[in-house]
Amino acid sequence: MQLFYTPEIDLSEENFILSKEESKHIVRVLRLKEGSEIYVTDGKGNLLKVEIVIANQNACSVKILERTTNHEKRNYYIHMAVAPTKNNDRYEWFLEKATEIGVDEITPIIGQHSERKKIKLERYQKVILSGVKQSLKAYIPKINEAVKLKDFLNKEFDGDKFIAHCVEGDRKSLKSELIPGRRYLVMIGPEGDFSNEEIKLALEKGYTPVTLGNFRLRTETAALAAVHSTAFVNE
Repeated sequence: MQLFYTPEIDLSEENFILSKEESKHIVRVLRLKEGSEIYVTDGKGNLLKVEIVIANQNACSVKILERTTNHEKRNYYIHMAVAPTKNNDRYEWFLEKATEIGVDEITPIIGQHSERKKIKLERYQKVILSGVKQSLKAYIPKINEAVKLKDFLNKEFDGDKFIAHCVEGDRKSLKSELIPGRRYLVMIGPEGDFSNEEIKLALEKGYTPVTLGNFRLRTETAALAAVHSTAFVNE
């Protein structure tokens, strides 16, 4: 099954044109011809089975054969606030794998111990889109601009809020705190973890301190473990 992405699709029309990038990949790389059937998503939950009508490498025209709305829509919402890793490849790995498992929103947060403080948003969007196509999903997670942790903590979130950190103290297992079918926000700190000041501020903002197990995990591993835990609890 080949999945392609076109953000603007008029579902009231039978035919539409794919983007130049996708058209080129279909015609020049995959060498698909008129009559070939592929799948297209707009990233908003619509999954379309279409037939190629005109195999033009600049503007491939397709006809809708079948349409599915809210394709595999999940019953929960998860927003991951994760500090960028020093090694950017590791963060991109997290973005791709979290997308494959299921995540709705991601915000890179910059804390006191963060070594990487700038991100390439356009690059991250491409990595996420690749994960969407790989896992045949119809929803594209939202990736936000990087924001300072203190500013992020002042943002409102209607749901259950968690901060995972490694400081000894009264922490609960994330899995034990997750209630199925809810909205979750999970914060994961940088390689140097959150500072005591940041943890205190998060607790004052209503975050529940949690642990992801008995082992010390890398930032990207911890973040992916949190995504998997929410998926597991909501099965």
